[in-house]
Amino acid sequence: MDCRRCKKVKQERLQWFADNPFYTKRFSFYVGRRCRDSAITDVAKELHLDWKTVKSLEKEYMREQLKRAGLPGPKVIGIDEISIRKGHTYRIVVSDLLRQRPIWFGGEDRSEASMDLFFEELGTKKSRKIRLAVMDMWKAFENSTQRHAPQAAILYDKFHVMRHLNDALDKVRKSEYARLAGEDRQFIKGQKYTLLSHWKNLSVDGRVALKTLLKANKRLNTAYLLKESFSQLWDYKKEGWARRFFDNWRSSLKWQRLKPYEEFAQMIERHWEGIATYINSEEKVSLGFVEGLNNKIRVIQRRAYGLRDQEYLRLKVLTCMLPAV
Repeated sequence: MDCRRCKKVKQERLQWFADNPFYTKRFSFYVGRRCRDSAITDVAKELHLDWKTVKSLEKEYMREQLKRAGLPGPKVIGIDEISIRKGHTYRIVVSDLLRQRPIWFGGEDRSEASMDLFFEELGTKKSRKIRLAVMDMWKAFENSTQRHAPQAAILYDKFHVMRHLNDALDKVRKSEYARLAGEDRQFIKGQKYTLLSHWKNLSVDGRVALKTLLKANKRLNTAYLLKESFSQLWDYKKEGWARRFFDNWRSSLKWQRLKPYEEFAQMIERHWEGIATYINSEEKVSLGFVEGLNNKIRVIQRRAYGLRDQEYLRLKVLTCMLPAV
């Protein structure tokens, strides 16, 4: 249309147009909803569109989701990192554990400086309202949180703690495999995930294989029983009883020649304050949410394999728990 004021030809902006003027907002939202459960290429093939067009329409849809969700003001946060590609390339994910949704995705790595970016974006006023921060035992996250939100209690996620213990058990398995030779190795070979799984999660065949393995190797049997017994720590409601249990568990390592377990016990000792916060915490938060979110992000990464658009990945992560619009 011709503008009478500036004498130039301009395009009228209509509210029902998408950012791409060839499509309506209604259609872009339809494309966005389809992309919640399908890959971009599948939606593009179904609707006879170019995949780049589908991606741009989906990004508009996700921005609308974030706009309607509003700005975050979390009271309980969960902090974790994800690997976005090989070579130790990480991004930090911060979640609101009460509302059960990710609220920030960014940073260049998992350093303290990258964690500072979240608090700078959140602002001093909202940072001072955080009561509890759930994280793994990564010092950079703890230092940044204590500096920007000193009033927040630090709680270590039990899933990450148990992951460290599983790593210790796997090191024992590898050392035993290297120590043995010939037929003695056959019971250990190929049994990594059988050994690291909980008994209740194993199939009948898995339980038979585990029984055979533990019967054949005394050191692995001891390491497995110690790992299973450690999970009782999370059942205590008072720090004093939890501390007594841990001291007894640590004493049982004596003369067992399980160096990875001794190193794990030393790590727990150094970070006991965060474990105690978990025992004493009255916050009713879902600690499994962070682990579930990580699994969902891995699905997103597989579905978006080959795309190097970091903004697209950020939007996918931040909207994966939001309702459709």
